Amino acid sequence: MHADAAGSGTHPYAGPLGRSPEVTSEKIAPVGGECATATFDAGGRLITVCGTFTGFLLKLLDPRTLDTLAEYKLPQRSSTVEAITRLDFGKIFKDTSGGAYFYLDDQDRVVLADSRQHVLRIAHRQDADGRWEFVVEDDWDLTGHVPHDCVSWTNLFPSGVCDPVTSVMPDWQGRIWWVTRLGRVGTVDPATSAIRSVRLDGEEIQNSFSVDRDAVSIVSDHALYSFTAEADGTPRIQWRQTYDRGTGTKPGSVNQGSGTTPDLFGTDEQYVAITDNADDRMNVLVFRRGVDIPADRRLVCSVPVFGHGRSTTDNSLISWGNSLVVENNYGYENPTSLLLGRSVVGGATRIDVRPDGSGCDTVWESAVRSPSTVPKLSTANGLLYFYEKEPNALGVDAWYLTAVDFRTGERRWRTLTGTGPAYDNNWAPITIGPDGTAYAGVFNGIVAVRDTA
Repeated sequence: MHADAAGSGTHPYAGPLGRSPEVTSEKIAPVGGECATATFDAGGRLITVCGTFTGFLLKLLDPRTLDTLAEYKLPQRSSTVEAITRLDFGKIFKDTSGGAYFYLDDQDRVVLADSRQHVLRIAHRQDADGRWEFVVEDDWDLTGHVPHDCVSWTNLFPSGVCDPVTSVMPDWQGRIWWVTRLGRVGTVDPATSAIRSVRLDGEEIQNSFSVDRDAVSIVSDHALYSFTAEADGTPRIQWRQTYDRGTGTKPGSVNQGSGTTPDLFGTDEQYVAITDNADDRMNVLVFRRGVDIPADRRLVCSVPVFGHGRSTTDNSLISWGNSLVVENNYGYENPTSLLLGRSVVGGATRIDVRPDGSGCDTVWESAVRSPSTVPKLSTANGLLYFYEKEPNALGVDAWYLTAVDFRTGERRWRTLTGTGPAYDNNWAPITIGPDGTAYAGVFNGIVAVRDTA
């Protein structure tokens, strides 16, 4: 989702330059089918999880034709059952669990947490006839640590607590870390299958998290945390930093809190950045991330962004060197938000931390209208890639891949990917593949844009 363990939102590959761009797409399901996180194995094949109303699908795709090479069905999320039985489809769009966040390990195995509160490690391989298949190699059951009385077709009216697992990430010591919506933070030791966890009482975690050699950075709807693990794997808080969480959930946010996965960045890897949820104008917050930083020196800067009463983001920042780019998602909630030619107020801003760490400065502001994508930066060509929709007086819902110059904030080119709600990316990221193709998950599947000249 965020390209690397630091949450940088950057890819080392050169994305498309708009030279006679070709757009291809693949419809995964009649309703739904959005392919969110996209990764690539050593052979360049695309691995993604696509969400349908019957369940999430782990898919291996041909990176050029987008044909399915292999598929593994993950269990249906409780939010989908609730949406259907209670006619509350907002449940689906505010649910970040069930495998939307996953990663590939050093052997190209998918590691994810499914809706049963199990952490799975899944390999893909070819059988004797050359057909690709997914194989579950490891299955760690978290239900001894996580409440799991969840809505299902056989349990429509549960009396207990359901705590979905939001995300998983590895650390440098080989552990698998996991977080849950209701504030649990835990680890799995793959070598021993030992599971340890702690609880952040009264706090919610709806974002993924970031990892460096020494710490795990997690943001809840109340505070930013730096964690490490005890010898037995039990998570331990190194420091905690509260922020302005505002007085409610804004249109364009999943909950009342920061919408960002923490970004670990800096020329000396010394900073961590998030956004807050301040009522008037959201702020980009940069902190020093060392363990021994005095409390009065933790905050580097707080920079307000976008218009008064019209600013929020539920996507990670982009970080490169001492620079950050933030996107405004205010006004987007689900694929019905922008029908009939509507769009968001939009905006993107680049902020740089000063070389001496004395504060931050706004470098440029762009009017790009990227309602909900997780944008990406190609560090090979210096282009930022957004998924854009502008207002249309005729009611046409046209969606574009747009490239913006990282240095100046100017639009360089854009190309139409499609029209109608099927081409709404609905919070899915842009991903740049090893061959320079830009991929974007959309409501009914996935689109790919590549140069042909």
